[in-house]
Amino acid sequence: MIESLKKLFSAPETEHHKPDDHQLAIAATALMVQLSRVDSDQDKRELQVIVDCAVKAHQITREEAEEILATALSQAEDATSLYEFTGQINDALDQDGKQALLESIWHVALADDRIDKYEEHLIRRIADLLHLNHREFMQARHKAESARSESLDH
Repeated sequence: MIESLKKLFSAPETEHHKPDDHQLAIAATALMVQLSRVDSDQDKRELQVIVDCAVKAHQITREEAEEILATALSQAEDATSLYEFTGQINDALDQDGKQALLESIWHVALADDRIDKYEEHLIRRIADLLHLNHREFMQARHKAESARSESLDH
């Protein structure tokens, strides 16, 4: 009886571990994959932007980014909710890091030159799950749109 009471009031034995860099890259990439699929038209340009964002954000090679994309594609297929990915990201990143990730997600949405209502809705949900406010959501969008228009001008 005393042992069962001790167990009841003791700290849980399973510790919550921060995701490592690889797990974080997969979680971030999986969110982008979810976005690329939301409009039922997964565009090759979107997948290319996902790889580009992974290379830039995680300082990895293109080959590593493509491996992470392959892993993220399979995990995104099995995922039951966005919480699996946003939880890991919330554990690992500060507000600036999460806002930079949201900007990358906007880059994916802009890759096919249009943002449909389902994409915008999903990005808003992701922002909420990452505890980003409306101002941070809009700043990320504007940064991505500015970068997109600059790259089109050159």
